[in-house]
Amino acid sequence: MKKYPKIGIRPTIDGRQGGVRESLEDKTMNLAKAVAELISSNLKNGDGSPVECVIADSTIGRVAESAACAEKFEREGVGATITVTSCWCYGSETMDMHPHWPKAVWGFNGTERPGAVYLAAVLAGHAQKGLPAFGIYGHDVQDLDDNTIPADVSEKLLRFARSAMAVANMRGKSYLSFGSVCMGIAGSIVDPDFFQEYLGIRNESVDETEILRRMEEGIYDHEEYAKAMAWTEKYCKPNEGEDFKNRPEKRKTREQKDADWEFIVKMTIIMRDLMTGNPKLREMGFKEEAIGHNAIAAGFQGQRQWTDWKPNGDFSEALLNTTFDWNGIREAYVLATENDACNGVAMLFGHLLSGCGQMFSDIRTYWSPEAVKRVTGKELTGMAENGIIHLINSGATTLDATGESHNEAGEPCMKPNWEMTEADVEACLKATTWYPADRDYFRGGGFSSNFLSKGGMPVTMMRLNLVKGLGPVLQLAEGWTVDIDPEIHQVLNMRTDPTWPTTWFVPRLCDKPAFRDVYSVMNNWGANHGAISYGHIGQDLITLASMLRIPVCMHNVEDDKIFRPAAWNAFGMDKEGSDYRACATYGPIYK
Repeated sequence: MKKYPKIGIRPTIDGRQGGVRESLEDKTMNLAKAVAELISSNLKNGDGSPVECVIADSTIGRVAESAACAEKFEREGVGATITVTSCWCYGSETMDMHPHWPKAVWGFNGTERPGAVYLAAVLAGHAQKGLPAFGIYGHDVQDLDDNTIPADVSEKLLRFARSAMAVANMRGKSYLSFGSVCMGIAGSIVDPDFFQEYLGIRNESVDETEILRRMEEGIYDHEEYAKAMAWTEKYCKPNEGEDFKNRPEKRKTREQKDADWEFIVKMTIIMRDLMTGNPKLREMGFKEEAIGHNAIAAGFQGQRQWTDWKPNGDFSEALLNTTFDWNGIREAYVLATENDACNGVAMLFGHLLSGCGQMFSDIRTYWSPEAVKRVTGKELTGMAENGIIHLINSGATTLDATGESHNEAGEPCMKPNWEMTEADVEACLKATTWYPADRDYFRGGGFSSNFLSKGGMPVTMMRLNLVKGLGPVLQLAEGWTVDIDPEIHQVLNMRTDPTWPTTWFVPRLCDKPAFRDVYSVMNNWGANHGAISYGHIGQDLITLASMLRIPVCMHNVEDDKIFRPAAWNAFGMDKEGSDYRACATYGPIYK
């Protein structure tokens, strides 16, 4: 799981020997090295290591050199390519023909040599051959001896590379379902054709009873369990909330609650082992169980067969989606509550693009200013003045969403694991209360995390939906978490489930129909769930979706910030319509 794909850099060149090619060798290779340095210096893999780039052994002037480059890239584990040139090249001979690798071409904008002419010619070749590529054309002309990368080119190179790495990281992995369909939620009716054809992900499934089997037969690392319980005793149990939600006859005894804590800690370890494997199990003699399911994401059915009988999955879901646990700071996992695989995919997109743990929330309620005034007697102010959306769910919301981490400016934020500190970890844990589960919802008990997200964090809410006859579509809304008057929060929070984590969200409004007001965002949302990622990553999501041939039906990103393959321009001048038409024409990558 820690072997990451690489970006292949292809320096293409005019193949004419005897003076032309020779005069361009150094320039072209220097551009390739500059691009590799840009990417490795700015982008990181999930474990915090730099994204690696592989440069072709030589410049590429004729088709044999293209083939040699492709062979090297296959050996090196390349997952996407960037072609760079400062001159004219033979387009169809030098282009990347791999059917599964996302592709970009940067044609140096200089008048001494027509790199930009090659860019236009090779993009036409890509379009003609049905292998769409992203075109990168700098706004300003550069001198031939200038090997710097302009800011606008750098932005597109990094956006392409970030999104292409997400595509490559998904390929060959698995989505693991713990259980099956949850309470009739359509997103948990897992569609294997979508995963296989659009994402290159296979589907795995285990019955939830496999968790119980491993518990009863001791198929988990007992030393780690002891360590995990000690950590839980120190950081979680002291923050156990008062059991105010349950009627006296439904409250568990102290002994029963302690047993629940032990159960959910074991369950967390076992679910992780099922996703990614554990070499410790091999040492214990459990060779098959040690392998895992190679899962890059998973979902836990929970309700109802499980939660009517056993402690709920809220602790496991919350902790696995967080950037730390009893083993320290680590990459967050992606685990969707209620096995909502559509939301799990959106969480996966957000995680791969941002490196941060993801929130899974019900898009529960739009509160208009008028409704808030009616039920609280008080008015929403500041960023919340136009109304708020209540994001809340019992399960898979990362503890990072407390907002107790802070950036260099002292503002609340969520961080990728490689930026987290021990102080961040302790602050997130301190801000989290673990309430005994509401046993009207969860008859088997357990504990649900509770916190109030700090306001002021830029976030992106997103959702993937499957539509009969259309296929997958992505929607997103950039916005912010907001603070509201504590008295307003208390009244509104008590009207739903105050034992669950709450985030108050406002989208960025604009003149697009779905974003003219906060109500319209809620009214146009395509499902009861949403995935929320730290940062305004809408531009990256749109680029990623185009690589996967998934149209975007709703977003509030400025049109001039949208970056899609050049061939999309041939499908009409309206960006939304051309996106739909291009995705329908090209179809999924892996079909």
